[in-house]
Amino acid sequence: MSKTEVKKYIKSLERSSLEELVLDLYSARKEAKDYLEYVIKPNDEVKLKEYRQIIKNEFFPNRGEAKLRFAVCRKAVREYKSLDPAPEFLADLMLYVPECACKFTDMYGDLWMQYYDSTVNNFEAALKYIYGHGLISVFKEKIDKIMTYSQSKGWGFTDEMNDVYRDYVDDDD
Repeated sequence: MSKTEVKKYIKSLERSSLEELVLDLYSARKEAKDYLEYVIKPNDEVKLKEYRQIIKNEFFPNRGEAKLRFAVCRKAVREYKSLDPAPEFLADLMLYVPECACKFTDMYGDLWMQYYDSTVNNFEAALKYIYGHGLISVFKEKIDKIMTYSQSKGWGFTDEMNDVYRDYVDDDD
């Protein structure tokens, strides 16, 4: 079904039927509930903290071992982005993925190549977004901290991180 068809259907509904449809959607789907709650009462700090916790649990869980699933981290970023938060909040969450990944490898030593590739890709996506929104100076300290965590690691990881850093972060900012 296309958006046009949905729009046409919504326009055909009376107000009470539309209210019922929205409430049914709210009850039926967690994603719809989260979205509507955020739209009605947006609280960027609370939502950011919630999604940061999802990412943190992949690297530093309270119980058990780290799972290191970048797919879970990407999903968290994608879901948070769908809420349309302010750019600085989304940038913070995007940067949190490579921050946790670099911190993990700094604490536990060399990991596998795919892990490093995923970390670099997430770092580049975050810096591209941050650069595109003119937020480099806001996140410069955090970016530099990530770079510190990424030094002296295997598989050419340090070189790739340095290349991405040079592409987006101007030392003159």
